[in-house]
Amino acid sequence: MIERKLIAIEDPADPRIAEFSQIRERDLTGRAGGFIAEGTVVLRMLAAAHGAGRGIRAEKLLLLRNRVEGGADLLAAFPEDVPIYVAEAAVLDAIAGFHLHRGVLALGRREGGETIDALIGALPQDALVLVGCGISNHDNIGALFRNAAAFGADAVLLDETCCDPLYRKALRVSVGSVLTMPYAREGSSEALLGRLAAAGFAIWALSPAGEAEIGQIKPARRMALVMGTEGEGLPKAILERFHTARIAQMPGLDSLNVGTASGIALYAMAKSMRRLPG
Repeated sequence: MIERKLIAIEDPADPRIAEFSQIRERDLTGRAGGFIAEGTVVLRMLAAAHGAGRGIRAEKLLLLRNRVEGGADLLAAFPEDVPIYVAEAAVLDAIAGFHLHRGVLALGRREGGETIDALIGALPQDALVLVGCGISNHDNIGALFRNAAAFGADAVLLDETCCDPLYRKALRVSVGSVLTMPYAREGSSEALLGRLAAAGFAIWALSPAGEAEIGQIKPARRMALVMGTEGEGLPKAILERFHTARIAQMPGLDSLNVGTASGIALYAMAKSMRRLPG
């Protein structure tokens, strides 16, 4: 079954795999709703999301030929109408524009996408959401999604100044959680948080100078954790309008990085809400 689906690529300029050409440069210019998934873990998440009715689908795969035999189960997880292209190492590297040691790629597409209002409206009565404001680093965006999935958040909401979670590196750092976690990215942080407040969320903005230690905040049925960019942190208007929380740490450092801080804070909030097993 797998052999019938394999399509050999011998010319790096073959138009059938044009979307994979010069990946890094195309990352910067965008793919009009398309995205590149890289590595077996992320591709498994893409295969799972393909038929889940969330508007995410796989369009084509491109693999290093010597990865095919060991990846038979992975390839079988994709529908028969998703073409699978294979190439030798030299051709694959020429297509990508750099040495692609993982040797496993997919072109996916997210169609439509939920609005902030629709996503908030669909949240359960007991809900935990993670909010990103001004997160421009793709590693940090990926870490936010990975932590949100790990600690049982219901959604990730991003303001318009955050970078695209479907950027290849963000998707990889998230270990594919971007494909399974409900999210929306639009509007200003103030407007986004205003909608959450109107929907009954207790909003906690994380800051080194927060009023309460994160492990001691009072749980609520609906809670939102707000993360700002490293360096500047959250805007003063947000810190003055909403509750603020801090993570206790030894003196000498201004703060933890966004990925670490969001993981610690989400764990504490999820535990207080009794959302974690054990």
